[in-house]
Amino acid sequence: MRLRRMRRGLALGAALALTLAACAGDDGGDDPAAQESTDDGATDDGTDDDGTDDDGSDDGEQASGEPINIGVLTSFTGPFTPWGIQAEAGMQMAADEINAEGGVDGRMIELVSADDQNDPDIGITEFERMVEQDGVLAVGGVISSSVGVAAAQTAEQLEVPLFPVKSGAEGVLTSDSRYTFRTCLPAAPMTAPPLLQYAQENGFERVGVIIADYAWGQSVRASIEDTFAGSDVEVQIEVAPVTETDFTTYLRSLQEFDPELIAATGHPPGAGPITIQAADLGLDVPVTGPYAPLATVFEAVGEVAYDNYADYGCADFSSDSYIELATRFAEESEFSFMEADAVAGYAIVQMVADAVANGAADPVAVADHVRAGSFDMPGYSHTLSWTEWGELAESRPTLSIIREQAPPDGVSPGATWYPEVVLIADPVEPYQPE
Repeated sequence: MRLRRMRRGLALGAALALTLAACAGDDGGDDPAAQESTDDGATDDGTDDDGTDDDGSDDGEQASGEPINIGVLTSFTGPFTPWGIQAEAGMQMAADEINAEGGVDGRMIELVSADDQNDPDIGITEFERMVEQDGVLAVGGVISSSVGVAAAQTAEQLEVPLFPVKSGAEGVLTSDSRYTFRTCLPAAPMTAPPLLQYAQENGFERVGVIIADYAWGQSVRASIEDTFAGSDVEVQIEVAPVTETDFTTYLRSLQEFDPELIAATGHPPGAGPITIQAADLGLDVPVTGPYAPLATVFEAVGEVAYDNYADYGCADFSSDSYIELATRFAEESEFSFMEADAVAGYAIVQMVADAVANGAADPVAVADHVRAGSFDMPGYSHTLSWTEWGELAESRPTLSIIREQAPPDGVSPGATWYPEVVLIADPVEPYQPE
């Protein structure tokens, strides 16, 4: 069946000036240029246009119990839209598949979606509404770090599980967190070890870095300086304003350094321009991005991305489980390529459903079940498990580079590119907040 609530009409050109504006960190501002329109696919009689009820069940199928409400709090407008729509799509796919099999002990899963608009205050308001009016057992999908910090505080106060998909800011978790669980992007201090591992495995001796002069960029910088200290890899770091679009000066400085790899992970808005401008200057080396949606990057950067643009995520695009999942995703959704954000969204609903199937009757019990559990979810490059405070305990960031090649059969039909996994990092030691 077709996934509902898919957002159409993304302004992808605007989205990349964005897009690379996000993931882990942000400056807290909205980007009204990246807007979306909705198409719920619902008819006046309350059924989808594929003949299914709004709860995802077939016509005539009656749920035997109260629905299981799960909140989707993410960005459907603003700079984080490409991440948000994928996260929701993955969550909806999981809900539809579970409902098609009769639900959880006869109870249908219903998603309650809200647009946080990259605004912390709106994120808090919508989270509270979902809990108080809709009785959600859990909330997933947050991308923005500013929203993530605010929503996590609310989750802890209300004792309702929150599953951010991105939101890499250190402040999302505290040592006392018990209801917030990262699902894809680990904390910013955990971003550098995979970069060093990739450099060492490829015999690189020099890595150039461009970071943005704001919280996320400086956190990435600190992680790189700490991780690379005492290693056999030399680093040169350039600091640019977060609003910079012309990186020629910074790249020329790196050109003298002769890097074999450029890390733009700490400058989300600049990762696309850096990739293009580095190629223009003859810097024919890979550029690592900020956990961005690969399809959106390719739309904006084009063929320059081939063999040049690499990015991190939690999905193993080469695995059989990802290919099987992504094939169904291409058939059932309005997207041809399944991003890591959708893989994480799918896992969130599956884990909440598993908690309910194992007797969790309220949000506190769902959180307890998840914290004590270990989940091998399709498409993931690592097992999902958590520290006591909700950090990913076995995170293995996966670096994939865009290649000009045919995708596996059924995945991203008609595409001329597909990511090649070049590194599944060793498990990264969880960051422990003070």
